[in-house]
Amino acid sequence: MSETLQTTDVVASDAELLDHTAAAVRTAGAALRERFGDVVRYETREELMQALAVNDDAALDILRPRLTSLRPQAGWVEDELDGGALPPGEWWVVDPAEGNVNHLHALPEWAVTATLVRENQPVLTVVHLPLTGETYTALTGAGAHLDGRPLHVSGTADLGLGIVATSQARPDEDETVVRRVGSSITAMLFDALVVRTSVPATLHLTNVAAGRIDAFWQFAGARADLLPGALLVTEAGGRISDAEGRPWTPQSDSFLAAAPGVHAEAVATLSR
Repeated sequence: MSETLQTTDVVASDAELLDHTAAAVRTAGAALRERFGDVVRYETREELMQALAVNDDAALDILRPRLTSLRPQAGWVEDELDGGALPPGEWWVVDPAEGNVNHLHALPEWAVTATLVRENQPVLTVVHLPLTGETYTALTGAGAHLDGRPLHVSGTADLGLGIVATSQARPDEDETVVRRVGSSITAMLFDALVVRTSVPATLHLTNVAAGRIDAFWQFAGARADLLPGALLVTEAGGRISDAEGRPWTPQSDSFLAAAPGVHAEAVATLSR
């Protein structure tokens, strides 16, 4: 069989896999939607962690068996806060409740995500927003879509006319990261039109892919909160790098996703 036919067969197989993955993610999202409503009260960090785990488990009880049945040979990343390179082969990188703390506080910004990584490259991803019913998907070489409609990043070519966003990767970051975040926000407040700051990262990245905002950056971060959006933005025509403009990998200590027309300006601002 020719290399072209082999590649075509792989893409077709991955496209079918993407459809099944989306179905699993939507089912998990429905389970979390049923749990959404009242603010969950907690008095200690231990109580907070327990409440987060209950949401995670409700989604994982659906996702793990379904995704494992789709790719039995694929590994499973146990901790959505893990970063760095993965071992060789295929891995499911899943965030069962991306923006979980928002869910507990009855805030609408949360999602369920699943990404298949092959040899440390994201191959397909699904991001489902249960409260709106929206499903973002991307497949390497086949584009990014929102409920089947193609996505394209912004055509903005002037950062001064752009809306940009950033996110806190996790609580309890060390002082160096915290100060770097603060100085980057200050720099962007001078150079961009509007700066948005909120969690989770994935929802900002869906907006970059959809052309609603022009750039997103973050310092530190995990695979689960950056890989889905990285694939969506790339397949929508955007540029991915670290904050200094170098190629991004899960080992990088910063992340930038931007429309091509503002990427260089965003790098210049974040590098000051």
